[in-house]
Amino acid sequence: MAEHHGAHHHDHEHDGSELSEAELRVRALESVLVEKEYVDRAALDGIVEFYEKKVGPRNGARVIAKAWSDRQFSERLRSDATTAIAEFGFTGRQSEHLVAVENTKDAHNLVVCTLCSCYPWAVLGLPPTWYKSAHYRSTAVLDPRGLLASFGVDIPEATRIHVWDSTAEVRYLVIPLRPAGTDGWSEEQLAQLVTRDSMIGTGLPLDPRDVPL
Repeated sequence: MAEHHGAHHHDHEHDGSELSEAELRVRALESVLVEKEYVDRAALDGIVEFYEKKVGPRNGARVIAKAWSDRQFSERLRSDATTAIAEFGFTGRQSEHLVAVENTKDAHNLVVCTLCSCYPWAVLGLPPTWYKSAHYRSTAVLDPRGLLASFGVDIPEATRIHVWDSTAEVRYLVIPLRPAGTDGWSEEQLAQLVTRDSMIGTGLPLDPRDVPL
C-alpha cells in the first residue's frame, strides 16, 4: 500500500523544462569558465559531487544522529522540524517550513517534488540530478515500491509506503530507522551511518558493521 501526501503550489520554482535565473547564471558561468579553459569540466563535476553527496548531507546526518540519541530532541524535530533544525544553525534557502517524517517497522517514507525540485538544501546540500528527473517524480507516485527497488531498497509488502510531495510551502526530511547494534554509540558515530538517500527515503542507513569506528 502506498499513500501520496501533498498539495501542489510551486509558482516560485522551475519545472522539468525551465531553470531559475540563478541556475541559468551558474550554467552560463560554468560554460564560460570551461570554454576559456580556466577550469576542467571533470574537476568541476567532482567538486559538485563532493558537495552534493558528502559535505551538504553531513548537516542532516547530525540532525538525525541527534534525534536517534536524544528523545526530547526527536520529539521537537517531529513536532516542529524547522525550529529544531535551527538549533544547529541550519537555515536558509528551501529550508523553511520543514516537516520531519519518521520511518517505523510498519511504514516507510519517500520524499518527492512532483512539479519541480523543492529540496531542503540547508540539511541535505545540493539536490541530486535524479531527484529532479521526470522519471523519479512520476515513478515515486505511480510505483513507489518499484522505484525503491531500483535504488536497491526492497520494502516488504506489508510495509506501508508514504509518499510526501514537497511544495513551495513545505519540505520533508525522513528520519530513518536507527540501525540495530548501535546502542552506546556517540552522535558522531551515529552520523556516519546516515546517508543522503536515507533522509530522502530512497536509501537506508549504512550497516554498522561496514563503518570503521
